[in-house]
Amino acid sequence: MNVRESGSQPVRIEQDVVLARQLARKLASECGMRLVDLTKMVTAVSELARNTVVYGGGGDMDWEIIDGLGRVGLRLVFRDEGPGIPDTKLALTDGWTSGNGMGLGLTGARRLVDEFELDTAPGQGTRVTITRWT
Repeated sequence: MNVRESGSQPVRIEQDVVLARQLARKLASECGMRLVDLTKMVTAVSELARNTVVYGGGGDMDWEIIDGLGRVGLRLVFRDEGPGIPDTKLALTDGWTSGNGMGLGLTGARRLVDEFELDTAPGQGTRVTITRWT
């Protein structure tokens, strides 16, 4: 797998959620994603960026445009130094929420992408990696 381009976008305040969404749209378009796939990726970004701000106290969205097995993909990593998620199994259950949301953030994002990885522990922050292939 080759990394074509990479970068990082701060996700610290509510306005950064909009900027992360706009960047993801631009990058997905550059990868050649069809509109439906682009829309799924941007929706996942919206959920994960909002979680980064609201639950993680802010963080960053790292991005890579990657080549692998004759296809192009967009890989995004949302990372924060927040309190972490004490029960990942519960957090990945449809309808469960630790706040006032609908409980679709993590599970919804997972369904919208091709690859999803959650790395978190109490007091260790959270890192969510998503990939969508063209």
